[in-house]
Amino acid sequence: MIRSMYSGIAGLKNFQTKLDVIGNNIANVNTFGFKKGRVTFQEAMNQTVQGASGATEGRGGKNSLQVGLGAVTATIDSVQTQASLQTTGRSLDLAVNGEGFFVVKGPGGQNLFTRGGNFYLDQAGTLVTGEGYKVQQSNQGVLSDITINSSAVLPPQATSEIKLIGNLPGNIGDPNFSYTKQMRVIGEDGSAKTFDLEMKPEDGGWRVTFKDIDAPGNQDPFGFVDFNEAGEPSWRNDPGQVVLDGFPAPSIEGLTNNGTEVTAQVSANGNLSGTLESFNVSNNGEISGLYSNGVVSSIGTLSLASFNNPSGLVKAGNNLYQESANSGIANIGTAETAGGSISSGVLEMSNVDISEEFTEMITAQRGFQANTRIITTSDQILEELVNLKR
Repeated sequence: MIRSMYSGIAGLKNFQTKLDVIGNNIANVNTFGFKKGRVTFQEAMNQTVQGASGATEGRGGKNSLQVGLGAVTATIDSVQTQASLQTTGRSLDLAVNGEGFFVVKGPGGQNLFTRGGNFYLDQAGTLVTGEGYKVQQSNQGVLSDITINSSAVLPPQATSEIKLIGNLPGNIGDPNFSYTKQMRVIGEDGSAKTFDLEMKPEDGGWRVTFKDIDAPGNQDPFGFVDFNEAGEPSWRNDPGQVVLDGFPAPSIEGLTNNGTEVTAQVSANGNLSGTLESFNVSNNGEISGLYSNGVVSSIGTLSLASFNNPSGLVKAGNNLYQESANSGIANIGTAETAGGSISSGVLEMSNVDISEEFTEMITAQRGFQANTRIITTSDQILEELVNLKR
């Protein structure tokens, strides 16, 4: 009788804990990256009134007599299932598909982890969370901040490589035939100059001449492309080269000498100075900046952390987690090594299912009520015992 009363009390405590967890789940139904909790119970210890006995001659065995002493809370799990994604269209809203957590630098330099990817830029252009914690990237195992400087200037890069690709046939019958392509060259001072590249057949090969379109008549015989019997190309500079003096001989690897169709193309590296106009985040977490000169350059790569037991992480508030003794050490790397991918312009919603939570709330409420009945019934029996001596 007294034992049943304390069993009822234990049940009340358990269902109160369950209602607390359900309430927190419902409160965070619209919290980005939130992972719901789940309570499980287990039987408490049992009091053995009589032990079991084995079979004897002429008599079978007998089971033990045990009285349960209620239930206790077994676990409060963090359910780390993937939630649906909500489109926002904002480039700094990021979501993890699959496994992995964003890595941020918490107070005192401690690594913290989150699935909430609503990030922002501070006054210095550093990528931060809503609380100002700096989002991290990993370079050869070393974590560092990510800075997206909207006023960044990409310095000019002088042309250091020229490429000729495609086909220059060897059986052009017209000696006056010419084929022209245009190419931009960046000088050491960062200025751009545009040339017409004229290719004319000559002695089984091709003469390559650059014409300055800003100064008609200014022609520079750059060099010659020769082909051997196997159709393999080779390059020799023209000794009279002036305009492009100092530039390297073009790379002609892959240039062919087949048929009659001319398909040669020319390209040169180098770029003018440019300012950052926009940026985007790829599926592997790489942040690429697009500059006004048309150059796309890598700004940084977001890191993701994976754990052997992500449910073992400890919630640190503000949608953040920290390592625990049972979560395992964070394996920090790229999205690919973490087993996930990153989507830009979307946010991961909470994985709370309202219908499921309300159903659990009803069962918890009924369980709580049933345990109160245990206590009141036990009290009535005690009252009857007390009233025996009247």
